[in-house]
Amino acid sequence: MAYDLKKKLVIAISSRALFDLEEENKMFEKKGLKKYYAYQIKHENRRLKRGAAFDFVKNILRINRYFDDKLIEVIVLSRNNAATGLRIKNSIDSYHLNVERAGWTAGTPIVNYLKAFDVDLFLSVHEEDVQEAINVGVAAARVIPKKYKKTDKRKSVHIAFDGDAVLFSDESEKIYQKNGLEAFIRHEKKNAKNPLPRGPFAKLLKVISEIQKKFPLEKSPIRTSLITARDFATFERVIRTFNAWNVRVDEAFFLGGIEKRKIVKSFKADIFFDDQDVHLNKTVKSTPSAKVPYKR
Repeated sequence: MAYDLKKKLVIAISSRALFDLEEENKMFEKKGLKKYYAYQIKHENRRLKRGAAFDFVKNILRINRYFDDKLIEVIVLSRNNAATGLRIKNSIDSYHLNVERAGWTAGTPIVNYLKAFDVDLFLSVHEEDVQEAINVGVAAARVIPKKYKKTDKRKSVHIAFDGDAVLFSDESEKIYQKNGLEAFIRHEKKNAKNPLPRGPFAKLLKVISEIQKKFPLEKSPIRTSLITARDFATFERVIRTFNAWNVRVDEAFFLGGIEKRKIVKSFKADIFFDDQDVHLNKTVKSTPSAKVPYKR
């Protein structure tokens, strides 16, 4: 019987989101594809440094230790060709990451393969690939490349989400942008008992919640947080939405315009998903952060 990815939480990640390949990428941009390939092959045994999403991947893979049949599947999907993949494979083995599957497209758009791999979440530094994934209905985010110090040795994974245009649709946010805060609050109060429409990451939250249900509440290896610029006046609709979706969010912060950076840092997020550069430009200083684009 074929291995069934539909029963897993499948995370596809580009090599540049998993590892620090910024210098190599500069070489590619300046010297071209041929010299980039030659460099990667020559240095196949030089271990790559951790990328922005490395600790998120490492921590979420730890969940598989609790089960005989693993729940989390991480797949490397890269625009590189297979020859350069040897350095990636050697680095994965060196860090003892349980990554058993990979795809090398040699420049072909990654979006062609996301649904074939039943991907629940796609992380990449390549903006075009992320946009195309969102456009076909796959939860995706552009990881902002940055070097981070190694996180603490906790065994749980912490995932933080913005609300509107991430977990929820951008319907309410459009009202805020067009008509202002007061109109937005009136709309949310009026619709307090109507669940918010699903956003690009709603399905992912559902999958995570199903994994959380396999553990006692206080011992779950996944902890989630909603960190939203909404104020407390819109609380009822958000909570009723989560109840209607039958999902769990461990922590929730309604900041009413307060800067998100310190809250995200205090939550010790392994990764934070938001749709607004104004927030991400600050959170990325201390927390791995990824931008969720609007569907086009």
